[in-house]
Amino acid sequence: MTQIDQAAAIREGEELDLAVVDRFMKQALPGLEGQPQVSQYPGGASNLTYQVDYGERSFVLRRPPFGKIAKSAHDMLREARVMQALKPVYPYVPEIIAICDDHSVLGCDFYVMERLKGVILRQDFPEDLTLSEADIRRLCLNVIDKLVDLHQVDAVAAGLDKLGKGPGYVERQILGWSDRFRKARTDDVGDFETVMTWLKDKMPADVGQVVIHNDYRFDNVVLNPDNPFEVIGVLDWEMATIGDPLMDLGNSLAYWIQADDEQPFQILRRQPTHRPGMLTRAEVVDYYLEKSGLQIKSFDFYEIYGLFRLAVIIQQIYYRYYHGQTKDKRFAMFGHAANYLEKRCNRLIDASSL
Repeated sequence: MTQIDQAAAIREGEELDLAVVDRFMKQALPGLEGQPQVSQYPGGASNLTYQVDYGERSFVLRRPPFGKIAKSAHDMLREARVMQALKPVYPYVPEIIAICDDHSVLGCDFYVMERLKGVILRQDFPEDLTLSEADIRRLCLNVIDKLVDLHQVDAVAAGLDKLGKGPGYVERQILGWSDRFRKARTDDVGDFETVMTWLKDKMPADVGQVVIHNDYRFDNVVLNPDNPFEVIGVLDWEMATIGDPLMDLGNSLAYWIQADDEQPFQILRRQPTHRPGMLTRAEVVDYYLEKSGLQIKSFDFYEIYGLFRLAVIIQQIYYRYYHGQTKDKRFAMFGHAANYLEKRCNRLIDASSL
C-alpha cells in the first residue's frame, strides 16, 4: 500500500556504517538474522531518522544531526527515556527497543524503536488516500483530540513530574528562546528585538503544568492505513517536557498554514492543513479550549510565541548551513524563512489587543 510512510535513499553525508549498525542490532536483539537494509526518512530537519530492515522485521534508528549542535539540543537519551515512561499511560508512543550511550558505536547517543507502519501526512495527502471534506474534518478533530489527551496524562503516575522545572515555564521559554536566537543569528537575518521585547512584556502566568509534546504536528502523527481516522502513533518526543499546554498549542499552530494564508507563508507549509475540511487556526483554538476546559481572553501571545519559536528553530538550523556545518541544500532558504516570520510576528503584534 503506497499510503504507508516509506523511508528513501540516505542523504549525502548522513550515511551510517552498516557493519556497526548490524553488530549493535544483533547484540540488542539476539536471534536477529541477515544483513540490514538501511534507508532514511526524508522529513524533519533536526534529528536524523533511519529505517533498519531485516527482512520482514523493521526498526527505526534515531540519532542527532552531524556537525556542531547546540549543547542542550538533540538529547537522544532523554527522548528515549521520556518515551519509555510515557508508553504505559499514553499508548501512542512507539516502543523503545535499545538505547546506546557508547560513542564508540556511532559517535553519538542514539536509540532504536519499533517501526509503526502507517500513514504520515506530510505536505499533502498520499495520492491514493481520498477523503471527503467531512472525512478530513473528522480526521483533523481526532488528531487534535490526541493532543488534548496528552495534556490530561497524570505526570506523577507516569513518573514524569520531575521532567520540568516547575512554575515559570512561560518565562523560561521566552527568555530561553530569545537567548538561543541571539546566539544563532546570522548577518542576513533580522534581529527580532521588537518581537522578543513584546513577548517578554506580555508574558501571562502558566495555565498549567502538564506533559507537553512541544512539536505536535500532522507529520509527527501515524495513522492506521486501514482506518486513516485512527491515530496509532505519535512520534518525535525530543522536546517533550512538563509545561504550559497553551504554549504547546501555540507551537503546533505555528505550522498550521491554512488555505487563505499569504503566499510566503504557504511556501513554509509542510502539512495538509490547507485542505477543505481542515479547521482554521481560530477553530483549532476554540475546539481545544472547549475540550480542555481552559478559558482565556486572547490567544495572541501563544500564536506569536509559536511563530517566534519556529523562527529560532529555523535559524539554528540555518546557522549550521551558513557556517558550512551541513551541506543539506534544504536549509539554504531558511534565512529568508526566518525574515518572513519576523515580519509576520510584527504584523500580529500591531493587530493585537494585548
